[in-house]
Amino acid sequence: MNKRILFLTILCLILTGCWDRNELNELAITMALGIDKVDDEYVVSAQTVIPGEVSSMKGGPGESPVTLFQAKGATVNDAIRNLAKLSPRTGYFGHLQIVVIGETLAQEGISNTLDYLSRYFEIRSDFYLLIAKETEAGKILNVQTVLERIPANTIFNILHTSQHRMSNTSAVTLSKLIVDLEREGKEGVITGIYIMGDEESGSSKQNVESITPTTQLKMDGIAVFKEDKLVGWLTDEEGIAYNIITNQVKNTLGTLSCPEGGKVTINVDKLTSKLKNTIVDGKPEIKIDIQIFGNIGEIDCEIDVTKKETVKMLEKTYEEQVEKNVNETIQVVQDDFQSDIFGFGAAIHQSNPKEWKKIKSQWGTEFSEIKTTVKVKVNIRHFGTVNNPIQENIKD
Repeated sequence: MNKRILFLTILCLILTGCWDRNELNELAITMALGIDKVDDEYVVSAQTVIPGEVSSMKGGPGESPVTLFQAKGATVNDAIRNLAKLSPRTGYFGHLQIVVIGETLAQEGISNTLDYLSRYFEIRSDFYLLIAKETEAGKILNVQTVLERIPANTIFNILHTSQHRMSNTSAVTLSKLIVDLEREGKEGVITGIYIMGDEESGSSKQNVESITPTTQLKMDGIAVFKEDKLVGWLTDEEGIAYNIITNQVKNTLGTLSCPEGGKVTINVDKLTSKLKNTIVDGKPEIKIDIQIFGNIGEIDCEIDVTKKETVKMLEKTYEEQVEKNVNETIQVVQDDFQSDIFGFGAAIHQSNPKEWKKIKSQWGTEFSEIKTTVKVKVNIRHFGTVNNPIQENIKD
């Protein structure tokens, strides 16, 4: 009897299949979602792959490999479910790369949207979030792009390129944003995306057939949040300062003015930043220690980089420039937004929990008044294969 039961159990395990399995040709694979709020209704835009167009090499450049489905609903969940009324295939979000949130919705608050996205079983939390700057998310996803056949891939690659090459944006996943919003003493940020050119022309096939597209997508600024609401934007320079303070710089570029006119560029290939909390006269203070390592990139003036004093002068100039940018950015965020996007409060909480308990209830006010000290050390290590500018060696 026991053998028979064991045999039947094993047989059931072997013969069991996936009851909810879907074949690939039954799925509508969504690569990017746009979420807007218009007239008290949510509008969800799903950029969905057309498998035949992606796999086929015969299609011309004007034949888009994606389509955009849009549906409305009282909630995000309702709107996503209503997409099923438009698509002949089952929506699949397992390969979602990008979610764009409209600026109007971001200003109202995104906690409900984030909560739904984090709960939806099919969506992984490693996709990237963006804010549609001065437009709707659906219009962002409706722009046809060159180089990459799938616009979601273009957006993904632009975000990573700007983050790793210039450090003026911040690549934020759903999981990272939720951690920041729930963490004591730290607010969230999301990179903005902007339509350059005519919005209407961006959706036409002519936009990808031209050598110079009339409409392009551009990463533009960093959205500052207080709790779950968008309260303002950082410029590109302020975005670099934000990444410096939060120790997220991979590479960036510094442009310096020469004493007698012209410019020198510094290619930064390593940067570390540390926050230290101290208590002075019963008040918390933040010290920011920044170390920068870089190389001379372009020299557009007459200077001799073989001389130690020249290198020291460039290092000091860049130190002063970075210190000024960081201090001014902190001041802007303290005065205009009162939002601790830098994590000063989190640093106090970690290093001095007792002090944090005293001030956390009024941290918004405390953050706006906290004193910060910035110290920058620059080390220029390499000068390229040519020590002096070629223009100095050209004979009249």
